[in-house]
Amino acid sequence: MGMLVDGQWTDDDGDSRGKGGKFDHLPTKFHGAITADGSSGFKAEAGRYHFYAYPSCPWAHRVTLFRRLKGLEDVISLSFLTGGRAQGYSFADGIEHTVPGTDSKVTHLHQVYTLAQADYTGRCTVPTLWDAKERTIVNNESSEIIRMFNSEFGEFSNGTPDYYPEDLRADIDAVNDLTYHAINNAVYKAGFSTDQETYNQTVTVMFEAFDELEARLGSQRYLCGGRITEADWRLFTTLFRFDAAYYPLFKCNKKHIYEYPNLWNYTRDLYQQPGIAEICDLKAVIKGYYSIPKANPSGVIPFGPDLDFDEPHDRGRFS
Repeated sequence: MGMLVDGQWTDDDGDSRGKGGKFDHLPTKFHGAITADGSSGFKAEAGRYHFYAYPSCPWAHRVTLFRRLKGLEDVISLSFLTGGRAQGYSFADGIEHTVPGTDSKVTHLHQVYTLAQADYTGRCTVPTLWDAKERTIVNNESSEIIRMFNSEFGEFSNGTPDYYPEDLRADIDAVNDLTYHAINNAVYKAGFSTDQETYNQTVTVMFEAFDELEARLGSQRYLCGGRITEADWRLFTTLFRFDAAYYPLFKCNKKHIYEYPNLWNYTRDLYQQPGIAEICDLKAVIKGYYSIPKANPSGVIPFGPDLDFDEPHDRGRFS
């Protein structure tokens, strides 16, 4: 996909994607924190922050979900990018985008990164959270951004649930660790692996994790009990994409999610939560993944699959 090296765009990732047939996401580099009182240097304020996303990306989808769940859509603005692979993510049809708080007009996300740091070296990824006041990127790590949205914007999201409650944090963290390594990130390791043994190990661990979660959801409605938490939403974005993209395109094809009764009902339960379906675009997911040249050189976009996330689920039996 390319990256910036000392502020200059290059189409070559070099060795940054791992060696020996392995694939890994590069670590994110912006880890600023927004706080309610501004003690971090970034105060939670309406109209100050802008969020860049890509419709098919599960990491950006997490942040889009929390923006909706916490009632922050009028507080934090949003731009969706397109997946043109020439110079990475771009704005639709080459339209110039004025970066909030500046007079700079850009056509690609990497130009936002060099506005924040002129000599930046690394990938230019989504989600990206921009601060119009300080004219810089606050953070580009989804797990950290959703925590900020959950806890630091209480003034603007009164009455919304806490998805990282104190009494469940140890359990949430343990589930997050399992799902990130064995599922969220593993689908990419499987899909882009060029080594058979690495692929075999990755997919084996992945479906062992699905079996574990299937059993867990056999005795409780959500991953950490009777309440929806951050752990559920972090897993949901992968489950939503799994049968349409990861199963066929990334060779994660031992079983569909719909072949796991508990996981499939659970996925539909989350999808049917108020306001969620409107920000889940399966057609955009399919188009986005099948437009990755390395995964689908022909560029042909399939018609299906037809997945009915609106079908009634049985999770209410735990209520």
